[in-house]
Amino acid sequence: MSLSTDTIAAISTPAGPGAIGILRLSGPGAASIAEKCFKPLGRKGLREHKPRELVYGDLLDSGGQPIDRVLCTYSMGPSSYTGEDTAELQCHGSPMVLALGLEALFAAGARQAGAGEFTRRAFLNGRLDLAQAEAVGDLLSARSREGARHAAGQLAGALSRKIGDIYSALVDVMAHFHAVLDYPDEDIDPFRLEELDNALSNQEGELNALLASCGRGKLLREGVPCAIVGRPNAGKSSLLNAMLGWDRAIVTDIPGTTRDTVEERCELGGVPLRLIDTAGLRDTDDPVEKLGVERSRKAMEEAGLILVLIDASRPAGDEDFALLHEAVALAPTILVWTKGDLPAVPCPVKRYEEIGCPAVTVSAKVRDLDELCNEISCAFPQDLWGGYGEILTNARQEEAASRAREAVRRARGALRAGVTPDALLTDVEEALAALGELTGQAVREDVTDRIFSKFCVGK
Repeated sequence: MSLSTDTIAAISTPAGPGAIGILRLSGPGAASIAEKCFKPLGRKGLREHKPRELVYGDLLDSGGQPIDRVLCTYSMGPSSYTGEDTAELQCHGSPMVLALGLEALFAAGARQAGAGEFTRRAFLNGRLDLAQAEAVGDLLSARSREGARHAAGQLAGALSRKIGDIYSALVDVMAHFHAVLDYPDEDIDPFRLEELDNALSNQEGELNALLASCGRGKLLREGVPCAIVGRPNAGKSSLLNAMLGWDRAIVTDIPGTTRDTVEERCELGGVPLRLIDTAGLRDTDDPVEKLGVERSRKAMEEAGLILVLIDASRPAGDEDFALLHEAVALAPTILVWTKGDLPAVPCPVKRYEEIGCPAVTVSAKVRDLDELCNEISCAFPQDLWGGYGEILTNARQEEAASRAREAVRRARGALRAGVTPDALLTDVEEALAALGELTGQAVREDVTDRIFSKFCVGK
């Protein structure tokens, strides 16, 4: 992978009007190109100011005419995000100003940056490893506080350090056996079988723990699939709207209004949730509603959390009890007594308590969800997510870590079978190569192309 020799430019803020719009440059000519398009209000030119100093002045269009009063700064590589010379123009967030400014930067010698090209250059220049670069994408797309914290931890190097410890331990194993193979006449005591087996076993355990984090990483990235189920008119769509804070689902008094599952994401009780509003569960001859009921049951089967809703203002029946019993057998379940703002109808509460799942009362009408938030927090406590940034968050990482673990397992099996050290080292080297792919020490260019193509332009 070759390092860049040209200068790229892009708008680094979202499309549409805003308070601030940012134009970003990176490459050998970043500061000089910015200087051509920016005129400081003081006597000194841009590069007469210190790197990283904000300078006030005019942004000039390609014809040299002022189009905005802006702040400009530049940094010199390798002490920058990309490891190259960089510059940044902080403008008013006018789409027209940004378009004219970008046009001026192109006229001065820059080219349009590709998707993720700034972060790709940071990776190629050694400012970030591949796990950290992927964390940038996770941070941009984080949908919850926990997701953002884990992405920040990974960006700070938590996962890379964990991988580095495993890598270093396996290198120690390799180094010893290479010494045994290369210098057979030297007085080097080989590892005893138990010692080497323990060393490999420890790293296999570390890789097992790392791979066990994949599920948590997926939940942080996509949200815990949370199925909201109940009989018709139990208040499912009303609760969905209350949890989201806006009217996403249609709410009426007519049973069967919701015919299909409705999905939205939110955070409740500090837990990222992928809410699935389902059709009311009942026997029906309507073919369309039947399909909705089938999808509701499928949502229950695939859920990581099930909220079983029962209307507290109506008599609860055997169907409610059966549904709750079914849900508890599938996933962590919370019984939600809805319409808490209405007079409650006496019901055999003990019958539901015997099932053993927590129960809360909510009022979607007045958005009284405190009890529900607390129970969701208890179902997914903070320590479930593990140390910040120390979990695998995508399929690429999982696949590489899995190959590393299998190679270590093969090495242990070869050791116990009495295979010669040179053959055993082949498996250890494969494990090291797989770990190198995690951090980008050894990774194909097409893989990095795919990773950075998912980034937005300007990052």
